[in-house]
Formats: sequence, C-alpha cells, structure tokens
Amino acid sequence: MQGMPSSLPRSRASSVLHQPAPKSTLASAAIHKTRLANGLTLILKEAHVAPVTSFCVWYRVGSRNEHLGITGVSHWVEHMMFKGTPRFTESEMDRMISRVGGEHNAFTSFDFTTYYETLPSNQIDLAIELEADRMSNSLFKPSEVTSERTVIINEREGGENSPGFRLFEEVQAAAFRVHPYGHEVIGHLSDLKSMTRDDLYGHYQRYYTPNNAIISVAGDFKIAEMLRKLKQKFGAIKPNKSVPQIKVEEPVQRGERRVTVKGEGTTNYLALAFRAPNATHADYMPLVALDSVLCGASGLSFFGGGTSNRSSRLSKALVDTGLCADFGGGVTPSLDPFLYTLTGTVMHGQDIRVVEEKVWEEIARIQQTPVQQSELDKALKQTRAQVAFSTETVTNQAFWLGFSEVIQDYTWFTTFLNRLKKVTAKDVQRVAAKYLTHDTVTVGSYLGTDEAS
Repeated sequence: MQGMPSSLPRSRASSVLHQPAPKSTLASAAIHKTRLANGLTLILKEAHVAPVTSFCVWYRVGSRNEHLGITGVSHWVEHMMFKGTPRFTESEMDRMISRVGGEHNAFTSFDFTTYYETLPSNQIDLAIELEADRMSNSLFKPSEVTSERTVIINEREGGENSPGFRLFEEVQAAAFRVHPYGHEVIGHLSDLKSMTRDDLYGHYQRYYTPNNAIISVAGDFKIAEMLRKLKQKFGAIKPNKSVPQIKVEEPVQRGERRVTVKGEGTTNYLALAFRAPNATHADYMPLVALDSVLCGASGLSFFGGGTSNRSSRLSKALVDTGLCADFGGGVTPSLDPFLYTLTGTVMHGQDIRVVEEKVWEEIARIQQTPVQQSELDKALKQTRAQVAFSTETVTNQAFWLGFSEVIQDYTWFTTFLNRLKKVTAKDVQRVAAKYLTHDTVTVGSYLGTDEAS
C-alpha cells in the first residue's frame, strides 16, 4: 500500500517531535471515540511514553469534492488556512509553534484535508486554540488570495518538471471519465488562473464545519481533560447542515486505454493503472497482499519509510535483469474505487515495450499458479513490519486514527493486521485474475525526447 497521494505546503516544521509511542500497536491500545452535539467526531488515544502530543483536524474534503472550473480549490483553501484570522496572523501562528519547539503542517489529498500540530504536551492548548479559531474565522483576504495564486501556480509548474507527475496526470485523466479522481489534487492550470476569492471562501464555508470534521489526538494527555478542552473550544461552533455529498459512480471500463507523454530527457517511464476497489471492499486486503508479492511492501507511514522490494517478483524480473532502474506498485486506500498502479523507470537503451511484456508475463504467472505459502508469508511479514513502523510515533498514530475515520472508522487501521492475516494464496490469485486485466488497465508511457521518434 503506497503512501497517501497528497499535496504538501511549504514546510512549517521547527524542531521535530516525532517521539516514540508505546511498543504496543494501535490495535491493543485504549481509544476513546465520541461525537459532540454539533457533529464533530473526536478520537483520542493516550500514549505516555514521552511528553509529546499530536493534534490533527481532518475535513472530509479533497479533490474528490471538486468539478471542472474549481479543480484545485481544496488545496488552495488549505494554503489560505495558514494566512490568518482576526485573532492570529500567519506570522503569529508560525512564531507561537516555533517558540515552544513544535511543528505544524497540513496536506490535501483526494478524500480529505488535514492539519496537524505536534507539540510538547504542556503546550497542546496552543493547537486547540489555533484549530478552533481557523475552523470558522479564517479571513481569505483578497490580497492574500492573489499572492497565493502565484505560489500555487508555481507549485503546479514545478510539478510539471517531473516526468512522473506529467505521466500520472495523463493516466488518471484517461482512467476516469466521470469521477473527480480523474484530476490531480493541485488542479488544472486554467482553473488556478480563473478561480476567485468567492470560489475559495464558498468552499471553505461548505466543508469546514464541525459535522464534516474529525479531531484525532495521540500522546501524553488525559482523555477526560482533553474532552473538556475540546468541548469548550469546539462545541459552540455551528455546523453546516447541508454539506454537499458526492455520489459519483465511474462507468465500467470495457477495454484497455493508452496514453503517451513525450518530454525532455532520455529516460522512459512506464505506468500501468488497474481499476481497483475502495479501502473498505473485501478485496482490498488481498490486493495489498498481491502488491507485496509483486512489488514488495510499500511504506505505510505518512512521513516516509519502507523496506527494500528487491526480493519481489517484478523487481527480480525487471531490475535484476537490467530492464528497469526501479519498479514499484501501490494500492491507495480511498473512499471510492480508485487504482492499483505499477510504475517503473526504464533503463537507458532498453525497450519500454519489452518492459511492459515482462510485467504482463509476471501477472499471468501469478494468475495461473497460486503463490507458494512461504512466499506469501514473507510478503505479509514485510507488510506487518511496515504497519509496526507506521505506528512508532504519536504523530503517525494520530494520523492513522483520523485517516481511518475518514475512510470508514478508526478500526479500519486497528484491525488491519488481523484482516491481513486472513488473506490466503487463493485470495491473491483470485484478485490478480479479477483486477489485473487488459480490459481494466490504463497504460501510460513517458518517452524521453531523445528516445521518442
């Protein structure tokens, strides 16, 4: 399972406070969940191993909640949320966090936008004050909207310097004809140029509301005291009872789709994106196991990490043979059906068509012959190690609790390992046959200028 697709703003970290959490996983820890009268969901987990607490606010809004004309609005709103309120200016926010040795940041993805602070536990009231204030009092000054437009356009243009960004943007667009998953989180350049302050502020008013939000907190605090503080600061914020709901169903794909992107450089890149179920579907965990066999266990941490995939099937077939410099995969957990992607960097002088043929050969092999139990056990062991790594810090624990609640319920992650244990070799073979087909794939090729002809 690859990391979250996200768009991160400029770094706002001062001294990093990713302190170790207890050795026990989230599954074995006491977690308190409740909902305030205004609809705000609270998920709290005590972890007294170090005097650090991480505080996250999640809004159920991302690029999934956009349409042509306002693509990129969720990410832009995220930027504007750092521009201040009548009570706190942008510089004051940064200075107060820095002064106590904490960090804060935010990011936007397909299904959510989240803000977090990791602070010394005796300073966590600062996070509560800042987040409660900007939930309903952010200013969106016209001058700030204008200046941030330039920042985001520059961010977009910077992304376009990456062959991977350009390739996957075209692959996504080809894979989705109807669903808003078809556009990148940062949005289309034309929309970034034309959106107005009213577009941004209206989006903020619709979605930044308690009944569309989740607060997840992990670290050194007492639950009863934290509940009291959260009720006091957030309980009086009025909800928006008419939050727009997205109910878009992508039509069934009935044949292979292909896109080719040409650009500077001599390196070619290959991407295969298969239609995949959402994170709560029964086939999701078998696909995680399949990905571990084909590509190795991917990083589960919001802050990076991961193990070597050199023992995986596609690495042996493509990297060890000199066809590719690297090859990986990922099945992103999502609210609606998304994609299972396989991506590789083709070695200079190698034929991209040969690389694709080898990928299909490995897919056919796993479809036709069940995975040996020893191979599956090794792949799942690597994935379990990644789960353990991803809960080593209170910041990651707070993140996974909140993210899982966005997807379904915080138990989506706390039961992750138990569900993974139940995956069998037959399950892996079955989902390989069901999802990795020519009729459900979008194949993307990036051809370096010197290679394209």
